[in-house]
Amino acid sequence: MPSDAFQPSPHCPFDPDAHASPPPRPAPPPPRRSTLAPASARLAACLLAAAPVFARPAHAQLRPLDPLDWGAFDAPEPVRLELGIAALDGQRASLAGVRGRLWELGLVQASWRTGRVLFEASGTVLRIFRDQAIVEEPDGGVTARAGGVRRDAGDWKIATAVRLTPATAPVDVALRFGTRLPTTDNRVGLERDATDFFALAAARWRAGNLSLTAESGLGINGTRDPEFEQSDVWAYVLALDYRRGWLTSRIELVGQEDGLEHRAPRGTEELRELRLSLRAGGARWVEFSLVRGLAEFSPAFGVAVAAGLALPPRREAAHRQCGQPSDAGSACSRR
Repeated sequence: MPSDAFQPSPHCPFDPDAHASPPPRPAPPPPRRSTLAPASARLAACLLAAAPVFARPAHAQLRPLDPLDWGAFDAPEPVRLELGIAALDGQRASLAGVRGRLWELGLVQASWRTGRVLFEASGTVLRIFRDQAIVEEPDGGVTARAGGVRRDAGDWKIATAVRLTPATAPVDVALRFGTRLPTTDNRVGLERDATDFFALAAARWRAGNLSLTAESGLGINGTRDPEFEQSDVWAYVLALDYRRGWLTSRIELVGQEDGLEHRAPRGTEELRELRLSLRAGGARWVEFSLVRGLAEFSPAFGVAVAAGLALPPRREAAHRQCGQPSDAGSACSRR
């Protein structure tokens, strides 16, 4: 008898007769196929049913990123300051689950240029939101407000823009990058207390009194969802300016979009605005703007008013003062 006749069966090592009539190999593939097929079908059905939800684009803050101020590169004055207010009706506050009227008090913009580098700081001192309609349940941690009025500090941004082309180039190109600081309160429900980063390439083409500007780049935004901590968005700007003497009219489209097919975490919904503005002045100016929201979470309509001025360097200001005949002796002698 062959010596291997008494070898234990690999299928059942404790059955001495297994070598004589080995049982057929278990058939895991058929059970697996019969088990996974319904699961795959259910998964596919769920994905198809949820496709319209996953297709929603995502965005970050209540308002989109403001465009680059190309006038800061053109003006001889290195410092520019602007202060304004805005009233926006039909604004959605996703985290609070409400729609209402938003007041932005103290819209601050400041910039300082040295050579081809521009440093920017902007933000909102105070936001006041009055609830007008409940759209959905508030997000976790958001509390109700007495009288339906929510108050919170606005978001603040710091950025740097570098002009990559000389002033004589037919097309101006710049690189702009910065961060949005976490200065808001999650309990109020107007903003996310999270840090965002953005980087955009900007270009401008000028022909006579017309100028066409465009910006495109990436925004990396924090969320309040621990399972989805980051939302990457495409930020864009497209604007057309027409300058006639001391008047400048402008139409611009600003927004952000997420190209990924997933559900947007709350507080990061799509934003898109069409803005019409008229600016009067030169080194000192006043600007009036109309805002029309083009996305569900953007305001239905809004208005904004701002005033600003450009400050010359200290040496130039002193030189101008000393150059005046009326006070040349007194003002310059004190220096």
